[in-house]
Amino acid sequence: MRNKAAVVTTALTCLLTGAAASGCGAGGTADERSAEEMFDDANDAMSGLKSVRIEFTSNPAKGGTVTTRLVTDLGNRCRAKMSWSEGGSLEQIRIGDTDYVRPDRVYLQKWSGDTNVSSEQKLWTKSPVDEAKDSEQGLVSCEWPFGSFGTATKGETTRIDGRDALALIVTDKQDKGGTYTFYVATDGKPYLLRTVYKGARYRTTTSFRDFDEPLDVQAPKPAEVLDVPGLTD
Repeated sequence: MRNKAAVVTTALTCLLTGAAASGCGAGGTADERSAEEMFDDANDAMSGLKSVRIEFTSNPAKGGTVTTRLVTDLGNRCRAKMSWSEGGSLEQIRIGDTDYVRPDRVYLQKWSGDTNVSSEQKLWTKSPVDEAKDSEQGLVSCEWPFGSFGTATKGETTRIDGRDALALIVTDKQDKGGTYTFYVATDGKPYLLRTVYKGARYRTTTSFRDFDEPLDVQAPKPAEVLDVPGLTD
């Protein structure tokens, strides 16, 4: 336990520096939580969300970039758009057990091989959700897992989207050479603001914002949905 003189010195330092010095904070003490504890608190805060906006960018070592922008209730209602740096995009709306999907013209030309597609696609296709085929079709899930893994250590502090954050660096024995950096908000709720993964085969950056903001995800109007036999319910 610190002696009385040390406590008084710390208190005066905090007052003179506007509580910006190391060791200043609620009650005049530093955050003594371990990296693992801060990581767990962040996962708990994220798991309790009702909605969030996520932007996920992957940069494979072989080149090209894929960016996914997703707004989701973390359950079964979300809207996403995937875009490729080489061209092409794919929009998706998932409501319950139904997916609505709309590729653009470039996507159809590149991925279906149909060079006869010359006009922009305004209609959506409707199909039942099939989790097993999501990855094959390039679709995303509304769910997003938040959980602890590997070994976490504290890194440097920074600011992300106007909020103070602490970097938590995580390594996993099963992923040799790969490193995750989780940036956790240190003011207000300990939300996860960004994650960065650096590995030999690719690098990904995921940003989180608009925590618990109202979610407005609606199905397309009936006139905007293409009725394809065998795809609709």
